[in-house]
Amino acid sequence: MNPVEGQAAEPATPRIETGTTWLALFASTGTLVCCALPIILVTLGLGTTVVALTSSIPLLVTLSQHKIWVFAGSAILLAGAGWIMYRPARACPVDPVLGKLCDRTQLWNRRIYWTSVGLWGVGFFAAFVALPLRIWLDS
Repeated sequence: MNPVEGQAAEPATPRIETGTTWLALFASTGTLVCCALPIILVTLGLGTTVVALTSSIPLLVTLSQHKIWVFAGSAILLAGAGWIMYRPARACPVDPVLGKLCDRTQLWNRRIYWTSVGLWGVGFFAAFVALPLRIWLDS
């Protein structure tokens, strides 16, 4: 069914938007845990903690071996969440109560989203940039 001329497209429900941003936060936190946390701990001299962590949670080794896929998947989730939140024709209901709830939900979704993007950036820097940068600075 086509929307009537001049009307905005049907907005995504706050539930879908919220679910997508939480999924993006989970994915970006996964990149931080899989790849950035071990590097940071080793840098701080806590290598035995990394050994204990990887022996307790063997999935971390698997994730770090496939970190390109982990980062690519989380980047796709972040891009999807960003598109859902910032797409054109995004509108809140006219009803004052629902409009206020929609505005508050959008505010929190944006906070969660940008926190996720920041965590992804830290993880990306630690996993892909920190070691080559260190090698380049040492030479």
